[in-house]
Amino acid sequence: MKAEDVARYLGDHPDFFEQYADMLAEIYVPHPHGGRAIPLSDRQVLTLRERNRALESRLSELLQIGEENDAIGEKMHRLCLALLFSTDRNSLLALLYLHLREDFAVPHSALRIWGGEGEGAEFQPVGEDLKRYAASLTEPFCGANGSSLAGAWFGESASHVRSVALMSLRDKECFGMLALGSEDASRFYPEMGTLYLKRLGELASAALTRFL
Repeated sequence: MKAEDVARYLGDHPDFFEQYADMLAEIYVPHPHGGRAIPLSDRQVLTLRERNRALESRLSELLQIGEENDAIGEKMHRLCLALLFSTDRNSLLALLYLHLREDFAVPHSALRIWGGEGEGAEFQPVGEDLKRYAASLTEPFCGANGSSLAGAWFGESASHVRSVALMSLRDKECFGMLALGSEDASRFYPEMGTLYLKRLGELASAALTRFL
């Protein structure tokens, strides 16, 4: 009889060890972390303990993720209130940059608007390639600064920025783009989740359209 036949038989007869309970005490299997043999019941206990540790580790990870999401949600709420209470475009932009830097710990941020008129870096002309690129973004872009068309927006700090996140600004049409930069190459990376970045872009878009 082959091992597969024994396994199949036990699978088909789950009550086997109920009928032959004494056999369990006579079965010894290798210890999972050593060469010595231990009773089957002890091996089952070890297996359950390992599964329990894995579940505890996963639960701890989920709790940490939940706490981080709560913290980000609170920051988004504070930013939303600040933008809602802004009475003009300049104060809105100043508060947006302030919250990104102080609350979200994003050291570099910049945006460009081509759907309105105004003074300042935000209204400097941009090329048609960049406008088409911004309009094509259905999700925020995250990645290395070297591949970014907006890398120069960070001014004197541009050479120090290693990773960026780019979000299009939209009303009915794309009217601009928001860029976040970090000197940490792993801060914004292609595989990261972008839910809150997308919400940030939508929030900035809604706030700015009041003053365009």
